[in-house]
Amino acid sequence: MALLDKLFGSFNDREIKRLMKMVEQIEALEPQMQALSDAGLAAKTAEFKERVAAGEALADLLPEAFAVVREASVRTIGLRHYPVQLLGGIVLHQGRIAEMKTGEGKTLVATLPVYLNALEGKGVHVVTVNDYLAKRDKEWMSKVYNFLGLRVGCIVHGLGTQERRDAYNADITYGTNNEFGFDYLKDNMVVFKDQMVQRDLNYAIVDEVDSILVDEARTPLIISGEGAKSTDLYRVADMFVNTLRHEIDYTVDEKQKSVVLTDEGGVEKAERFFSLENLSDPENMEISHHINQALKARLIMKKDVDYVIKDGEIVIVDEFTGRLMFGRRYSNGLHQAIESKENLEVRKESLTLATITLQNYFRMYGKLAGMTGTAKTEEEEFKHIYNMDVLQVPTNRPIQREDLPDSIYKTTNGKFKAVIEDIIVRHQKGQPVLVGTISIETSEYLGELLRKRGIRHEVLNAKQHEREAEIVAQAGRKDQVTIATNMAGRGTDIVLGGNPEFMAKRDMLKHGYTDEMIYEVLRPRTPDIPEVIEAKAFYDKIYAEHKSVTDLEAEAVKSVGGLHIIGTERHESRRIDNQLRGRAGRQGDPGSSQFYLSFEDELMRLFVSDRVKDMVEKLGMDEETPLEASVLSKSIETAQKRVEGRNFGIRKHVLQYDDVMNRQRSIIYSERSKVLQGENMKEHVLGMIDEVITSAVELYTAGAEFPEEWDLKGLEEYLHQIFLPKGGILEEMEIQSLTRESLTEAMTQKALALYDEKEQAFTAERMRELERFLVLRVVDDKWIDHIDAMEQLKQGISLRAVGNEDPVRAYQIEGFDMFGEMIKTIQEDTLKYLFHATIETRTERTSTVKVTAESGGGETVSESSKTPAKKEAKVGRNDPCPCGSGKKYKKCCGANEAQ
Repeated sequence: MALLDKLFGSFNDREIKRLMKMVEQIEALEPQMQALSDAGLAAKTAEFKERVAAGEALADLLPEAFAVVREASVRTIGLRHYPVQLLGGIVLHQGRIAEMKTGEGKTLVATLPVYLNALEGKGVHVVTVNDYLAKRDKEWMSKVYNFLGLRVGCIVHGLGTQERRDAYNADITYGTNNEFGFDYLKDNMVVFKDQMVQRDLNYAIVDEVDSILVDEARTPLIISGEGAKSTDLYRVADMFVNTLRHEIDYTVDEKQKSVVLTDEGGVEKAERFFSLENLSDPENMEISHHINQALKARLIMKKDVDYVIKDGEIVIVDEFTGRLMFGRRYSNGLHQAIESKENLEVRKESLTLATITLQNYFRMYGKLAGMTGTAKTEEEEFKHIYNMDVLQVPTNRPIQREDLPDSIYKTTNGKFKAVIEDIIVRHQKGQPVLVGTISIETSEYLGELLRKRGIRHEVLNAKQHEREAEIVAQAGRKDQVTIATNMAGRGTDIVLGGNPEFMAKRDMLKHGYTDEMIYEVLRPRTPDIPEVIEAKAFYDKIYAEHKSVTDLEAEAVKSVGGLHIIGTERHESRRIDNQLRGRAGRQGDPGSSQFYLSFEDELMRLFVSDRVKDMVEKLGMDEETPLEASVLSKSIETAQKRVEGRNFGIRKHVLQYDDVMNRQRSIIYSERSKVLQGENMKEHVLGMIDEVITSAVELYTAGAEFPEEWDLKGLEEYLHQIFLPKGGILEEMEIQSLTRESLTEAMTQKALALYDEKEQAFTAERMRELERFLVLRVVDDKWIDHIDAMEQLKQGISLRAVGNEDPVRAYQIEGFDMFGEMIKTIQEDTLKYLFHATIETRTERTSTVKVTAESGGGETVSESSKTPAKKEAKVGRNDPCPCGSGKKYKKCCGANEAQ
């Protein structure tokens, strides 16, 4: 391969050469754009939109559009895109990953494809790693977009629904991966269309793409909450079921593994016990559900057959293998019903209401692109999961950084002594030093060692984003020492000698100037307004003062070698090490880097071979003598590759499981979307009737050739609980002449006739809203239970590997069966509540559950911390009692209220 690359150039080289022809086209348009007035340049946006609407491809518009953005950038923020930045913009437009070194101006690069793709009017998302960078980049680059007539929004934590919707409806939206992902999940939990905030996912550019799509990809986004089910109601339902008598109050269907209350006995008793007027009314869905689960727990589920009691917990028995399935819980409240039956503690679980991996969220975008300083080492993963290749974009100026060989010590103590001595020597000659650590603990330990030696320094451990950016921006000043965790301050350039603009803006804020005034001052063409002119004069004065100092400092820093990077430990990912090194040597500046390691470091201890360690022992190294050996560097790189491969395997494993849920999630969210869009659900409901009757006929006639052998009584009982009146229809049929087709047809016609009667009683308009209400409510209830059941399945499925069964394959098969069962239950319950609804039935849509927390990327946010406390709503006399008894408030805790 190396020989072919020498003969023909690498794939990367050939692609760069091909794309540079397009860069030349953009460059050639610069004089034409420079000749336009401000109004003429801004008018190009409307012209481009018309051409796109007329069918012109964005790829054909690219040279002109990029040339327009470049000129607009010069006029608004004073920055002109380098040719390599134009090249990076092309890569991003093509849905690829642009690997661009630190300091090459990735934020500015993004303006090119963002503007071009925003012309379609479908929205463009720019994804950053934290709220600070999202706000910073939006405020900085919106000057370019606003000049060209585009609206820019920003999604950060704490925004309200309308603010979010406005931001998403803008042409361009900045935000973090977590905010985008959580808003997607929340949009698929709302009960009305106007509560949604996002549009379709069109095009996204992910900044620091390796951090977001690789490092954070092992942690799914999860919205959790407290289910509506009260544990008290399980006890009450179990008490009620204990009063019932077989045949008189309920019938058992062993084929369906279900128990049904009889109309004359069980239903009437339930309505008296729970003080209800109509048990089958949708308002009483929760009580009906608890009764059904209590019946099933008592009469279907058998101790020491279906489950055992072990250490005070219900443990499921696998019906096929007889193994105990630790960690699994029955879904849909059945597990709690069994706990109540066995007089155990009824566990109230925190429900997962919605979840998605970052991989599957970002794969939903029509087009996805990314940029970072380090992605090539993870290219296989980007290709496999996201179908994006990585193109390494050349730097604007040649890299001057000197990467010194690793210095390896026998002990951690010896390593840190050497690090401190290196810092002191460089500090004394005025060279700035940035020390990267893997952990917060190490950064604070080094800070303490420097304090004892009297060395002034800054310690950064990624806790405060805004303070972080300020410290990192000044880490290139003369004799500055900065200790930081490797990822801290990512996205902020280190300028040798310090950043004079940063200092001048800071001073203006101290003197009472607002961010808006600073924006006006920094525009290349300052408005002719007295206050702005005065503010600009002040800015120019303090900027010149800072600039004279930083220019001198920059020259002094360059003369002593530029910024020096010290790594105190190798990270398990080569990419993180490369990011740290890349802090030095920006835009052709001098710089250097070196890693200090010890054989007590975790990576060295776990992954460097014993043969190498034995060789070191034979050399007789003492604590303070370093070893620099190429054989060891190769061993370290091999260890890193091994860990990277293992981590990729973990992420791929997570995705394999979520892919199963993703297909199911798409189906459920599609159903919800139909309801929210106000779609007519009649055909959908009629399809449910057909499905339920067809599958029921198949089940109750299975295994028998002649009608006399069919379980027609069981069929009638089953359909009766859904829609069929008691008796009549089968009595009218001649059993001997029945076929499965005629039986299905007769049942279907009867159901349709009852449906038509119901529609006439309700009116078509109210019937449609009732159908939408029921589908939404039942789908949400069953989906939340299904998420929980799938999570329990995943927790226990790994044990299948012991029996030489592929856990992922088992999860796919069983998950498919469980999903099919859920769809069947959705159909049955929707029809049951629809056919039993009365004119008095309320169809007010409400959320099934309350959101209590969001978690993803290691963060958990309590809903209570985001929402102001509300005055508790007054309980209506006919509402369910808050105590959980299941009775109406007026017949329970509110019985004495009127007295």
